[in-house]
Amino acid sequence: MAADYPRDDDGRVDVDALLDSLTLAEKAGQCAGIYVGELDEPLSVDDVEGLVDSHHLGSATPFGWAGSPHVAPHDVVAVANRLQRHAVEETRSGIPLLIPVDAVHGHAYVDHTTIFPQNLALAASFSPDLAEHVGRVTAREARATGVTTNYGPTCDVVRDPRWGRTFETFGESPCLVGAMAAAKGRGLQGDSLDSTDSVAATAKHFPAYGGPLRGEDASPVEVSPSTFHRVFVSPFVDVLDAGVRSVMPCYNSIDGEPAHGSTRYLRDLLREELGFDGVVASDWNGVEMLHADHRTAETSQEAVGDALSAGVDIGSVNGTRHAEAIVELVEEGTLDEAVLDEAVRRVLALKRDLGLFEDPFVDPDRLDSVLRRADHTDLAAEVARKGVSLLENDGVLPLLGDEDVLVTGPNADDLTAQVGGWSVLDPSEGATLREAVEDACDGDVAYEPGVTHDGERDIDAAVDAARDADVAVVALGEGWYLHEFGPSEMSGTTTGEFPSRHHFELPEPQRTLAEAIHETGTPTVLVLSAGRPLPIPWASDLSATLFTPPSGTEGGRALADVLFGAEPGGALPVSFARSAAHLPVHHDYVRHPRPIGEDEHPPSYDPLYPFGHGLSYADFALDDPSLSETTVAAGDPVTVSVTVENTAAREGTQVVQAYLHDEYASRAKPVRELCAFERVELDGGESTRVELTVDPAAMGVVDSGGERTVEPGAFTLTVGRSATDGEAVQVEFSVE
Repeated sequence: MAADYPRDDDGRVDVDALLDSLTLAEKAGQCAGIYVGELDEPLSVDDVEGLVDSHHLGSATPFGWAGSPHVAPHDVVAVANRLQRHAVEETRSGIPLLIPVDAVHGHAYVDHTTIFPQNLALAASFSPDLAEHVGRVTAREARATGVTTNYGPTCDVVRDPRWGRTFETFGESPCLVGAMAAAKGRGLQGDSLDSTDSVAATAKHFPAYGGPLRGEDASPVEVSPSTFHRVFVSPFVDVLDAGVRSVMPCYNSIDGEPAHGSTRYLRDLLREELGFDGVVASDWNGVEMLHADHRTAETSQEAVGDALSAGVDIGSVNGTRHAEAIVELVEEGTLDEAVLDEAVRRVLALKRDLGLFEDPFVDPDRLDSVLRRADHTDLAAEVARKGVSLLENDGVLPLLGDEDVLVTGPNADDLTAQVGGWSVLDPSEGATLREAVEDACDGDVAYEPGVTHDGERDIDAAVDAARDADVAVVALGEGWYLHEFGPSEMSGTTTGEFPSRHHFELPEPQRTLAEAIHETGTPTVLVLSAGRPLPIPWASDLSATLFTPPSGTEGGRALADVLFGAEPGGALPVSFARSAAHLPVHHDYVRHPRPIGEDEHPPSYDPLYPFGHGLSYADFALDDPSLSETTVAAGDPVTVSVTVENTAAREGTQVVQAYLHDEYASRAKPVRELCAFERVELDGGESTRVELTVDPAAMGVVDSGGERTVEPGAFTLTVGRSATDGEAVQVEFSVE
């Protein structure tokens, strides 16, 4: 098989020679993908094989969110190998397929895999090392089932938490998002793409998916040019520097230009300015949206031409129509075949570097030794624990373990909701919070649902049980969803029901349950599991509040661990608003005048819980800050050192955060920006010296063209435990 491909002097597949051997239709097919599943047009494996024959398709997604019936690991491997064998052995070109998947939080669309907490929970760890390990495990399990490419890491910066895809992101800070996404990308790709535990990573969704108007998925992004570069493009710079091999555009238009058809964004910015030379793959049917939704293309064929000309190498799912349109556009002279060749060359180079020309098949005998290995699930549990943020605590936590406990609420015993979107709907492994508390507690554990996500309620039964308990754990939050809080047939919701953009708060029955339990006088612990930072100002009356985004199959055990003494390791990667009317609320707002005066003007950043907030079961003090230099040249970094002491008797964790403030600049800049951080774990009474280095790019002023210039002047560095830590320490330095 491999000997049939043209080779260069080093024995590698000669991409240019292979490209020259292809017909126009075969080249068009390399730029088109298809799926196996029930979404839109039902397509079986037989159907896809036929389309690989007739349209020479170069990629196929045989499992994942397309309503695919293939979720069992051995079934998945059989389908992947069958499709690869057909492409390699039954077609004239013999070119293997790319097999992409949305492994957003582990290889979660295949059963019996390690399903990690969602990215927003991983972000709460403030640990790029942990993100890289998650990427490695995700790649190892995905490649074992035939996957070649992962649609991740997510590089979107959240600006409106009403957005339904908030939980897929690493939060609101470009610094944190860039660090975590770059680390996860490195983990996915490993040291060599052609190894059995690496996949090609796809940075998504370029360039500004996280800023939709109204928080409405795929709605227009309307931001200033400088904010566009400073906030949204910045994480992609970090991830591209990490070497990711693929990029996915966003569905949105930015400044009126839909990303999938924008030469300005995909060629001028991505390829020319940022130097990316890898594959650009459309987001699902993003190419067709140019015609059907944005209406910048009068026909579907024109949309294909616009996208390919702009720089989209692969139309991910509309395989036959996409391939046919390319052939027709070239034959009629509307599309230069050189543009097509450029795209195909990138696709073939990626397949070569993945080792697919040498061996595109996977060994089903490896599955049992790879999927859900003990070290993989241990890592998932660690991520889940470190993704739990303790927001309030009057001393009721940690529990001793011998209490009589009531567990109640819609998220107490719902593994599907606990795992969250972009995953199988009925995981075969994992433990819910109810099950984990029952295992961990020596006292009596009662369970009453109280209310459900569908609105059913029996609050009286929960209240009666609370009166007999020493403590009540009330698990509230959101159910399974993705994108714009659907699809309804999978999430169990219908349009207008929670979760939604229109009702950002928890549904009334859930709040009523918590308040009724609290009124019994039993200490009440709220466990909020949600994909977004929902406003919960009433929860301050409760004894304690824990927040976690959907936490994966090991999340129930991790939450129980925290309730009974394990350190809650999370710091908020997003700010909590006080209400929907309070939005937008993010720590790095741009400074501005207060026309009616400081005393009359309400605070510009007054969140319910600030970015970076996360209490510990220990107590920490920061002291004795010092700088490597008090005066630096433009373009040089500066390092701040601070002593961190655990003043408690027990071990604990503190995320130490550095925020930069530019005293005066040629443009209005944010009042503060996260610029460095480090997660510190110390035994009781232990102290350590922490060094945080500020990259010179963080000091720069970003102009409307995206150019960063470090200007001379004074800067203040604030080092603390959150964006608004009243006990933070400060140092000043200047740039000459």
